[in-house]
Amino acid sequence: MENGRRYQKKKRKNSIFRRILGLLLLIAIISGAYFGYLFYTTYQAANESYTELERGNKSKLREQEVQLSNDPVSILFIGVEDYSSGGQGGRTDSILVGTFNPKTQNMKLLSIPRDTRVEIPGTGRSSKINSAYGKGGIETTIDTVENLLNIPIDYYATVNFEGFKEIVDEVGGVTVDVPFDFWEYTDTKPRQKIYFKEGKAKLDGEEALAYARMRKRDPRGDFGRNDRQKQIVMSTIDSILKPNNLLKIDDVSRHIGQNVETNIRVSEGLAFANKYKNFNSKDIDQLTLEGSDATIGGGYYFIPSEESIITIQSELKQHLEADKTTP
Repeated sequence: MENGRRYQKKKRKNSIFRRILGLLLLIAIISGAYFGYLFYTTYQAANESYTELERGNKSKLREQEVQLSNDPVSILFIGVEDYSSGGQGGRTDSILVGTFNPKTQNMKLLSIPRDTRVEIPGTGRSSKINSAYGKGGIETTIDTVENLLNIPIDYYATVNFEGFKEIVDEVGGVTVDVPFDFWEYTDTKPRQKIYFKEGKAKLDGEEALAYARMRKRDPRGDFGRNDRQKQIVMSTIDSILKPNNLLKIDDVSRHIGQNVETNIRVSEGLAFANKYKNFNSKDIDQLTLEGSDATIGGGYYFIPSEESIITIQSELKQHLEADKTTP
């Protein structure tokens, strides 16, 4: 009788164990299926944004092609203002150059004022740097930036304004430190004013775009605007890397696939993210291009000083270890 009771208890324990094991197995299968689906959809969505350059993946200032996750590299980030032209042509409203070094695990970030007077390759004349995109697309823009900074541009990523707003909204907004009270119009019609108060503020996509674009009411003009754009970039990076946003990576990737063009392959991007897995905004060193204002032919231009150009070229080349890889 005693043996029978022990047998029944053992049988119940085995039954409970099997149920728990079965539940854990079910959870594992569901989790595996979910993350498999997540990886597949993320891969497919991100793959839509890939657009190879006509020149290939090697800059004219490189002796050999670099690898995104293994070598010091540069990435050109541009915000394209093409809504007024129905998505055709347009100008680069925001131009930022980021250099990454896997040894130091940090980034140098330079915002180039859009009114910077430069020579546009293939045109034989000088103009504002933001007109390069309309004259020859991303290829001409890259050539123009390479000529200005004398560093190789290895990769690029363009984003239109609508995509920018969607990405910021998807990651739950961005937090910035508003330098002073101001207002700016929305980019959608009917246009409305958005008011910003000095101090910490959390912005949604529409607000973040207005915050990054305003310059007419900034006493520092393009310089103030450039600093706010870099704030947005740094805050967006921190927002994307938050644990709760990692489960939204498929939605973020879908917005990227629909609104971003880049020559970074998905496999390269995954390896890069793994290499810089501990990266955050504290690892970004902000650079500023100094210069003066000028009116030429009735138009406003920003003229970078030769000393500032040389200083920034030297700092970026050193970060890229470019002397080892360029002619």
